[in-house]
Amino acid sequence: MPTSASQTRKLAAVGAVLALVVAVIAIGVVIAKSTANGGDTASGAASGASSSPEAKEDPAQQKMFDDLARRTTRREDGDPLAVGKKDAPVVLVEYADYQCSFCGRFTRETQPELIKKYVDAGTLRIEFRNFTVFGADSERAARASWAAGQQGRFWQLHDALYAKTRKGAALAEDKLVGLARDSGVKDIDRFRADMKSADADKALKKDQDEGYQLGVQSTPSFLVNGRPVAGAQPLAVFSQAVDEAARAAKDRPADKGAAK
Repeated sequence: MPTSASQTRKLAAVGAVLALVVAVIAIGVVIAKSTANGGDTASGAASGASSSPEAKEDPAQQKMFDDLARRTTRREDGDPLAVGKKDAPVVLVEYADYQCSFCGRFTRETQPELIKKYVDAGTLRIEFRNFTVFGADSERAARASWAAGQQGRFWQLHDALYAKTRKGAALAEDKLVGLARDSGVKDIDRFRADMKSADADKALKKDQDEGYQLGVQSTPSFLVNGRPVAGAQPLAVFSQAVDEAARAAKDRPADKGAAK
C-alpha cells in the first residue's frame, strides 16, 4: 500500500487511536503483571502471569472490551483465514505482516499451543487479518495467503511463510508460487489470478482499514474478545487473556455474548 495512503488512514483514525490507547491503559496492569518479572521470556512471564480466578473485571473496562470485540470479530461461515468454532466463546484477532519476525515467532511458538489447548477444546477461535506495514513485498505475500485461502490452503501457506523470516526477494511472485505449490495449492493458474484480483484488493483493504480504525500501528497486534495484547507475548500472557475472556463470556447474559 502506498505510503501516502497509509498516512492518510492514520490521520483519519486519530479518534480511534485515542480510544484504543484508553483500552490499552485500562489493561496496563494486566500486561505489567505478565511481563514485569520476566520481560520477553516465557519463564518470566509465566511467573508473573498468574492472577486470581476470582478477580472480577471492572464493568466499564469489560464494556470497552465487549465493544471492541463486536467491532472486530467476524465469525463468518467458512472463513478460510480463521480456525476454530464459529460460536467459540473467545475470539483472538491477529493483525500481522509476513515480513514481521515477531509475527513468525508467535506463529511458530505460541499459536500451536493455543490451538492445542483452546481451539481444539472449542473455547477459542483465531481470526487472521492481513495488516501490511512493510511495503509491496508484504502486500504480495498477503495476497498470496489470501489466494491460497480460496483453495482451502491459507493456513498451510501462512505457516510456510512464517517457518522462517522472509523478506524482499524471498517474497517475489515466483517464490510465493513455489511455496503455494508446496503448501498443497492445486490450481496455480487460479492462484496467480486470485493474487492479482479485485477481490484480493477488497479483502486486504478491509483488513487494513479495520486495523487503522482501531489504531493498530505495529505487528503483531492482537485482540482477545476485544482485550488488546501488544506484541508476541509469551504463551502465559495469551493463556491468561483467553481464560479471563472465557470466564467473562460465561458470566455475560446470553443476548450480549451471542455470536454475530
